[in-house]
Amino acid sequence: MSTNHISDRLKNLGIELPPPGPPAAAYVMAATTGNTVFLSGHIAKKDGKPWVGKLGSNMDTETGKAAAKSIAIDLISTLQNHLGSLDKVKRIVKVMGLVNSTAEFTEQHLVINGCSELLFEVFGDAGKHARSAFGVAQIPLGACVEIELIAEI
Repeated sequence: MSTNHISDRLKNLGIELPPPGPPAAAYVMAATTGNTVFLSGHIAKKDGKPWVGKLGSNMDTETGKAAAKSIAIDLISTLQNHLGSLDKVKRIVKVMGLVNSTAEFTEQHLVINGCSELLFEVFGDAGKHARSAFGVAQIPLGACVEIELIAEI
């Protein structure tokens, strides 16, 4: 898939990639081994700050889905920065989503769809991936969602 193709899709979706963020602790945002790139967990951000909330308490599924979509944009930005070009991406292999949620909340999979659906839109068939979605008691900085990604190059 050519970078222009992906760039066109991003433009058609009205998405401008932000500069990639720095790690929040002692790790790197991306690491490559062989033909696999592992992206560290990215937390949801709104207006440049952690998007704080707990699904099932003070945040609904649709808002969580929007937060997951915003993370997808940040993940794509990190991937582009790490690789130099998105045309090196052969496939999005796996997405793992963590949702800051109450014990009663059971729509973690619908929240993480915000990320998955955007990856499908941007990368087409190469964006179709395996996935896990978990409810967790808390995420760093109180963020509502955190997502990590594995890609083949």
